Amino acid sequence: MNLNEICKSLRTGTNILALQSANQKNKALEAVIESIRNNKAAILAANFIDVNRARESGMKESLVDRLMLDDKRINGILESIQQVISQTDPIGEETGGWKTPNGLSIRQVRVPVGVVAIIYESRPNVTADAFCLAYKSGNSILLRGSSSAMNSNRAIVKAIKEGLASVEGGVPQAIELAPCESHDEVKEILTAVGQIDMALPRGSAKLIKMVVETAKVPVIETGSGICHLYIDESADLEMAARIAKNGKMQRPGVCNALECFVVNIKVAAEFLPKLAETFEGKVKIHADEASYEILKNVKVSEPETEKAVNDEDDVFSLSDLANVLGVGDDVSALPPTATWLVPAKEEDFGFEFLDLECAVKTVENFDEAVEYINTHNTKHSESIITNDRSRARDFQNRIDASCVYVNASTRFTDGGEFGFGAELGISTQKLHARGPMGIKALTTTKYLIDGDGQIR
Repeated sequence: MNLNEICKSLRTGTNILALQSANQKNKALEAVIESIRNNKAAILAANFIDVNRARESGMKESLVDRLMLDDKRINGILESIQQVISQTDPIGEETGGWKTPNGLSIRQVRVPVGVVAIIYESRPNVTADAFCLAYKSGNSILLRGSSSAMNSNRAIVKAIKEGLASVEGGVPQAIELAPCESHDEVKEILTAVGQIDMALPRGSAKLIKMVVETAKVPVIETGSGICHLYIDESADLEMAARIAKNGKMQRPGVCNALECFVVNIKVAAEFLPKLAETFEGKVKIHADEASYEILKNVKVSEPETEKAVNDEDDVFSLSDLANVLGVGDDVSALPPTATWLVPAKEEDFGFEFLDLECAVKTVENFDEAVEYINTHNTKHSESIITNDRSRARDFQNRIDASCVYVNASTRFTDGGEFGFGAELGISTQKLHARGPMGIKALTTTKYLIDGDGQIR
């Protein structure tokens, strides 16, 4: 990889974009939508190759799900770009202004960051999402995806470049895809001081840790998602079970999926059997001592082999679980209890399963729940189920996370759900940006000062 040449081209791109109007950038993004639509068959064919290779390599199905594209997900990409087009261009926005006693006029305005790099795993939709947010905010972007999604990423970037080249004022230099030839590329990107203005990791805890520890360029740290649901003693337990199912089972391989259920001991005996019944034996529960004693005698009805987890398209059947647990398609090989209940080990708490597995922790009171969550979370998304309004507000005030919910699923931590269209990722740090990152996360500010001869 010739990083110098790539960054030189990207710098040219961002210099052009910085001077373009919102209308020019929007027309280019409209052309990209049309190009992706026209190239959909080629993108899906490339993704088919990636998915098959991933399965052949033994990748678990919950992670294959992150890699997979279909008509619905391609349409989702196009809808995200369209939503970004509809948003107000942040560049040039005046965020502050005042006059000093000596007559200087000072304005603070938003400007692009410059050349941005994103290091990410699987999820080829990130290729399009990151690009459109960067482009609309006047930035060029260097994409370094994983080898598992290389064919998909190449096909998407090819379509994007064709779209940009097809319209007057389009800037094809604003996007480049690293060749993904070796892991050395990542270090080269992260240490390219003066060439890369900011880097973002998006993926596993291992990837994020490596990026943060290696980078010499500024990094916005996106976090892995060890998300908790606390079931308070005043909770509506039917609501809690419904939210638990959605948060754990809809898409278990994503960062905003629930990984641990923290249950007040006062409602554990009533709630935990409901949880087991809701999961229908499809989620392996790593139960602490108290919850194991409650659950060990619970009988769950055997699910039908091909029955979906829910009515949405992104679902898992029992045969998928069989594959995850290494017994192929032979569902009968799954022992009844071992498939869904095991005693928890210490390392199960504060662990991101990214699968049809979860931990259950019982607590004596609200204060213990808050302390446990703040000790074991990754500052991503946390939720409480409660009918006590003061307790709900106390939870939101005391929990240290980018998104804190009351009586709702953590699955809503998403740029699209927050109205941002696409997203760069979920920032779990406290500087510059936090939570789902949209257009403004790719801007910084500068001061414009007008005078009429003042000296100091």
